[in-house]
Amino acid sequence: FDIMDLTEDLIRKACMEVNGTMQVQMGDNLIDFSKPFARKSMIDLVNEATGVDFMQFNDAASAAEAAKKLGVFTEKFASWGDVVAAVFDEKVEHTLIQPIHVTETPMDISPLAKVHRDNPRLVERSETYINGWEIVNAFSELNDPKIQLQRFEEQVAAKEAGNEEAQMLDDDYVTALEYGLPPTGGWGMGIDRLCMLLTGSHNIRDVIAFPTLKPKKD
Repeated sequence: FDIMDLTEDLIRKACMEVNGTMQVQMGDNLIDFSKPFARKSMIDLVNEATGVDFMQFNDAASAAEAAKKLGVFTEKFASWGDVVAAVFDEKVEHTLIQPIHVTETPMDISPLAKVHRDNPRLVERSETYINGWEIVNAFSELNDPKIQLQRFEEQVAAKEAGNEEAQMLDDDYVTALEYGLPPTGGWGMGIDRLCMLLTGSHNIRDVIAFPTLKPKKD
């Protein structure tokens, strides 16, 4: 929650410094940063968009079948969380125009985040969306080395099953956690996307500070 508050304050401050106002125009959309950002769980947003509550499914197979009926197809190795994320990507993400924190994502797609205090299938994570773009990924850091090792091992198994986006085992990170990590909020922002929003740019090449250059010919 602290990181969500920090994100909102930072974006508002940056918008005011750049534009002298809390609003920016992106195509046909007027983005308003003056109000507190909405906060809704990924499960609730998917439910609102599709009429399907994926919390009622206890396994990946039944969730995948429900997604298929919605026209969303997933890989055979997809976990329950992978299915939820796939439906969110296709049915919800592009509709999130005004600033919103998408909270409480599935645990099995968030290997570095702390388990949700009220629901073990979810984690304490938020993804900030504006103009249909993910701007920020943040979460309560998982600081238990035993649970983190288990999460990494599950990711390795998922990668071996064919999930190319699964993470590899990081022994050094687990070892570091054994020395202790206080309650911590992880945070990452897509600076280029934020620059696009604040300047009304529609091409990311216009705002990249260090663009990739072609090799110089002899």
